[in-house]
Amino acid sequence: MNILGTTPETIDLAEDRDLFREMMDKLEIPMPESGMAVDVDEAIAIADKIGYPVMVRPSYVLGGRGMEVVHDEESLRIYMNAAVGVTPDRPILIDRFLNHATECEADAISDGENVFVPAVMEHIELAGVHSGDSACILPSMNIPPEHVETIKEYTRKIAKEMNVRGLMNMQYAIEGDKVYVLEANPRASRTVPLVSKVCDIRMVPLATEIITSPLTGRPSPVADLKERVIPYYGVKEAVFPFNMFQEVDPVLGPEMRSTGEVLGMASSFGEAFSKAEEATKIALPTGGRVLISVNDRDKYELAELAQGFVDCGFEIIATNGTAKYLAANGIQAKSVAKLDEGRPNILDVITNHEAAIVINTPNDKKGATDDSYIRKAVIKGRIPYMTTMAEAKACIAGIKAVQEGNSGVKSLQSFHKEIK
Repeated sequence: MNILGTTPETIDLAEDRDLFREMMDKLEIPMPESGMAVDVDEAIAIADKIGYPVMVRPSYVLGGRGMEVVHDEESLRIYMNAAVGVTPDRPILIDRFLNHATECEADAISDGENVFVPAVMEHIELAGVHSGDSACILPSMNIPPEHVETIKEYTRKIAKEMNVRGLMNMQYAIEGDKVYVLEANPRASRTVPLVSKVCDIRMVPLATEIITSPLTGRPSPVADLKERVIPYYGVKEAVFPFNMFQEVDPVLGPEMRSTGEVLGMASSFGEAFSKAEEATKIALPTGGRVLISVNDRDKYELAELAQGFVDCGFEIIATNGTAKYLAANGIQAKSVAKLDEGRPNILDVITNHEAAIVINTPNDKKGATDDSYIRKAVIKGRIPYMTTMAEAKACIAGIKAVQEGNSGVKSLQSFHKEIK
């Protein structure tokens, strides 16, 4: 049962929605405001009440298929008019989109009474990117300890209420200073192997022992599990097939697009991130030029991002608007025209391999379409690229780690010996 996720992975029945909300109300666990609509007028009324942007999706969904973040009434009308098979039994589900929220998840082992959460996994990309496509940090690095404890407590409450026996995956988002539950998956998640490796806990055998206890008569192992301090980081990175489909825009969103994932482990986040990127066959550059073109909503982070690349020894190339913004903040950047603004333009820069890495964040659906030529050219040129500010910042940490030359090979067993 997958319920109310911004990044759903399994079939989700609309009727489960009300049941789950009743359960969360009972447990006093907050959820984003939501509603269900079968026509345009209902959808607009719900969105006006909730407030834009909203996350819209079909009742039955797999891998985030058909999900979209809608920013205005016009886009909502287009979505609703294009929706197929909408009936009172299969309405469109509408949730308030948690804007600029940190998404995270927790895998748990439960015997129905005792619940153990090894660690909380923090998504690098903000809410709105499918959990399967987001890079993740384990254990969490930037989530305040009080929020980590809240997430673990919510997970324990929900597992007990749902009488989960075995594995469970929970997904949350932190907006402001409040933790919201997004979805509950009372089953094993793709993250179980990652949590098992990083935290040195055999989650699948333990869950199997719980499930088979009526047959074996063995006591549950969960009560004996202890909290652990993990002094290193594991970074999960998604593997995408875009090199094989070069006409597909690689921008990330609610629909899952990855075909695999890798894990990098190191004593620092930057080194773990660089190892994960290398495992996906994207080697982070240690110098050269970075091409930056970001949307207006990301401008408040732009100066910090550009300064980070400057500190790493990179020269900045930016589209005209971005370059002007950087100049006003004391950062020099070579200005380059967009595709329709003359030559040489941004496409020439990419085609001629003048940039070692490209940062491009689309604004909305229209912006994503207008800038898609940038990202397609990057794929064809096999140039490292980032489409979110969060991953671009992580990239800087990875580049610094590579420049410092601390990267080395270390066995999994050696990491596990450091756990307290």
